[in-house]
Amino acid sequence: MPWQEQSQMSLRHEFVTLADTEEANIRDLCRRYGISPTTGYTWLARYRADGAAGLADRSRRPHTSPTQTDPAIEARVVALRDAHPAWGARKLRTVLARQDRPEPLAAASIPAASTITRILHRHDRIDPAESVKHTAWQRFEHDAPNDLWQMDFKGHVAMVERRCHPLAIVDDHSRFLVGVFACANEQETTVMAHLTAVFRRYGLPRHLLSDNGAPWGVTQAPERLTTIGAWLLRLGIEPWHGRIRHPQTQGKVERFNRTFKAELCQPHRFDDLVASQAGFDTWRDTYNLVRPHEALALDVPASRYQPSPRPFPEVLPPIEYGPDDQVRIVHGAGQISYRNQEWSVSQALLRQPVALRPTTDDGVLDIIDCHITIRQIDLRQPPSETVDSR
Repeated sequence: MPWQEQSQMSLRHEFVTLADTEEANIRDLCRRYGISPTTGYTWLARYRADGAAGLADRSRRPHTSPTQTDPAIEARVVALRDAHPAWGARKLRTVLARQDRPEPLAAASIPAASTITRILHRHDRIDPAESVKHTAWQRFEHDAPNDLWQMDFKGHVAMVERRCHPLAIVDDHSRFLVGVFACANEQETTVMAHLTAVFRRYGLPRHLLSDNGAPWGVTQAPERLTTIGAWLLRLGIEPWHGRIRHPQTQGKVERFNRTFKAELCQPHRFDDLVASQAGFDTWRDTYNLVRPHEALALDVPASRYQPSPRPFPEVLPPIEYGPDDQVRIVHGAGQISYRNQEWSVSQALLRQPVALRPTTDDGVLDIIDCHITIRQIDLRQPPSETVDSR
């Protein structure tokens, strides 16, 4: 199959970056990106031979040695800074070393980060008031790609027409930007549509972390399961929620939002959602494939990411429980019937089966949805005093 026309070069770049690793399943990647294995291997061979230039259609552009004089290097530093005003000296130095792949600048010709900082100061490219705001973050990360994704809406961004609600999904381990979408609203149907698209391309994560706000959480009752949460459980994804009023719990996506604002939202104002999405897509390619990341030893996120081996099921798998489980169907306003009483579960699970399992506490039962305990009931108390476990 041919490449999709939109962002053709960026898709090729993303594909070969993911394929150019020892653990990559190239044929599986070809299927995910909608190309034949012959096409995939062709682009990978061209990339290994000629770098990003080899991904252009019938490109015959020769690689030339960069000018080694100090004024020329300084001009390149300033030009790169102008193209990416939010990047600091270490990022600029890393990209300078990569620009001429497979024949990078000689190490002696690349200015040190401190030298680049002085160049930027000389050319009035650094605001002293802004530079003092950037402090180091304490970093934690999961051990492997797709162990955890973080998801968040970045408030709203003004457009010439209406408002845009950017939705970002970031892989915790690699910082790979799985998707960033220009949304007209923050409704659950919008979120589920975009999640479906990224699940089809990148597979399923094991956990998905978000805050407690709508549409994936309930601030007043963080233990309550939402429609999105119930859907994720059916897919084998455990929904996690950060602590209320503690945005640092979602540190990766919160930090991403700051970068997104500085590098894209502040310098640009788009006309409408279509123009916003085009801008988001272009910037996403830079973020994943070009922009050095401080938390990755100045490597790029795509270098540490691989799609999940768990594919997205086009048909939801059946819910199955053990032979000793007591199974009930959620009905009414989200209740189940047990021992002639109605126990509240979740309206998000309406018409779905849940299982009751005894706990080590006499008279207390877990209510299981798929493989996760979502609530407990205490038979020694009336149903209105159901114990919440989530």
